[in-house]
Parts: sequence; structure tokens; C-alpha cells
Amino acid sequence: MKDEHLYLVTYDISDPKRWRAVFKVMKGYGDWLQLSVFQCRMNARRHADLTATLDQIIHHREDHVLLMDLGPADAVEPRVTSLGKRFQTVQRETIIV
Repeated sequence: MKDEHLYLVTYDISDPKRWRAVFKVMKGYGDWLQLSVFQCRMNARRHADLTATLDQIIHHREDHVLLMDLGPADAVEPRVTSLGKRFQTVQRETIIV
């Protein structure tokens, strides 16, 4: 879809219970890359939903979440240096419910 952007989401959560809660939420929005790093393909509405959900979970004085907009998902060509496992951007998939 044209209105989707690719996001890199990373977080530093001080409490293990909140970290697990954030991790579970993030699994519903993107692909897990590393311990506290996800790659997400989202439109503006899903981005707003994710931001609102995370805002309710985290403690603002102790935790930190970054959502980095890498640009339009179908056009972005991130320049990534990857050591070890191969890096791939999130591809659009059809979901049948």
C-alpha cells in the first residue's frame, strides 16, 4: 500500500515486566530484529495505535521508545551494514482472516 511507511522501533524499558508487555505489543506490529528492535511497516492509523498503546505501558521517567520513520515502505531503500545474519526489509504480505 502506498500510505505505509517503514519504521525502525527500538526501546529501553527498565522493568522486565513492562519490557515483556512492550515486546508482546511489538510482535503484533512488525518483525523482531534484535532484543529490543523491531522493523514495522505501518500506515498512519497503525502508527497512531501503536504509539497510544506503548504510551499506556511505559513509565515516562524510566523508559524510552524510539520510532524512526525510514520513509515510504514501497520506495525506501535503507543503506544498512549488516554483520552476521542477513538483513531484509519487511515485505507486504496478504493476511486472510
